[in-house]
Amino acid sequence: MKAFTLDHARSAEEALASLGQGHTAIAGGTNLVDLMKLQVALPDRLVSLRRTGLDAIVPEGDGLRIGALVTNADCAADMRVRQDWPLLSQAILAGASPQLRNRATTGGNLCQRTRCGYFYDTTQACNKREAGTGCAAREGFNRIHAVLGTSDACIATYPGDMAVALLALDAVVLTEGPFGPRQIPLAMFHREPGDDPTRDNVLHPGEMITAVKLPAPTGGRQVYRKVRDRASYAFALVSVAVDLSMEDGRIARCALAFGSLGTVPWRDPKVEAVLTGEAPSPALFAEAADVLLRDARGFGANDFKIPLAARALAATLAQATKG
Repeated sequence: MKAFTLDHARSAEEALASLGQGHTAIAGGTNLVDLMKLQVALPDRLVSLRRTGLDAIVPEGDGLRIGALVTNADCAADMRVRQDWPLLSQAILAGASPQLRNRATTGGNLCQRTRCGYFYDTTQACNKREAGTGCAAREGFNRIHAVLGTSDACIATYPGDMAVALLALDAVVLTEGPFGPRQIPLAMFHREPGDDPTRDNVLHPGEMITAVKLPAPTGGRQVYRKVRDRASYAFALVSVAVDLSMEDGRIARCALAFGSLGTVPWRDPKVEAVLTGEAPSPALFAEAADVLLRDARGFGANDFKIPLAARALAATLAQATKG
């Protein structure tokens, strides 16, 4: 690991001042430290955010404000989250391990980098790590890689669970930075790779997440399903988050988000439109899957994700619509 200097910011203002000087933020360190060990990330100076006071969960209007430094474990265990936004608690508990959830933070989780093996291996070509070097995954071992939102430059998936649930819940990311505060809908926070996969999200240099805001609870049926190779401590092959309401035997309202299918947490309003107002049935779920996967493209080893996603969607919708 390259030598570095570590500072401790004692307020959000101190942290922003350090970030404005080009320093790198570190919170729980569950992703960044790994990247530093492998020399994928080479920061000269780190600023720790752990003492900035952004670690509270507080009501905000009819919703909830979750500080950027709230740990995944604390967020998942919060009784308000469990009762009114259970989808978020389910997704967090499906991710990582208890030890990592005790350390990982809300803001850091949203900013985590891909787990593509070629990104982590500095001897391999990776446009996300070093622009213009190529994408070894396209012709390599790409079993965990994306089938939606890919480009010629990158096919790496966003690996997290929490963001998938937040996307279905219409969460908003609150930030502070050199251009003042911003409120960024989660749907607009992550960036598809396009021709510049080095940027994972829309944060500006010197900008930091301060909180995530949940809107008023919907009172709907919420289910998170994670399909993976083993029952714990494994990234998803496909994940589905659903929040829906039923009226008179029909789907009155529906929000769906998907993980490990796309280069970003994935949501397609056209899929929700197919389902809304209709009576649940295997045929309807198959139609929704056809819309979701109409532009999906596999790259060999990950071709199986396309039929797997259709089955996972059908199973999750069947569970949610039956209550």
